[in-house]
Order: sequence, then C-alpha cells, then structure tokens
Amino acid sequence: MSDTLEEKLERVQKAIAAIEGGGQSVSYEGRSVTKGDLKTLYDRETYLEKRIERKIRGGIRMRGGIPL
Repeated sequence: MSDTLEEKLERVQKAIAAIEGGGQSVSYEGRSVTKGDLKTLYDRETYLEKRIERKIRGGIRMRGGIPL
C-alpha cells in the first residue's frame, strides 16, 4: 500500500520541524549523527505541495501551450 501525498508531506514537515527544533546533527561520545539535509527536505516539501495542489485542481494548468 502506497502512502498518500498528504502523508508524505506530513512526514517531511515533521522531519523539518525536528531539525529546526533540535539541530541538524548531534554528537554523543565522539559519534556524530546527521538527521537529514534541510535543503533537500525543503525541496521535497515544495514538490509535494505542488503535487497536492495539482491533484486538487484536477491536473496541469496550461497557458499558451506552456505548463505552469
């Protein structure tokens, strides 16, 4: 079963909030762990928001033969 676009967006937004709230990487006893790349998450968030908007509108909008 595939996740919906809305579920994917919610997970991405939670990951962004976790990074913004607690830093992108953590170090403990000489080990460092990176939670995720914030720019990549922002890009994914924008992509999913556009896909959801397109789904709600019912497809791709065209003006003069150029997709918007």
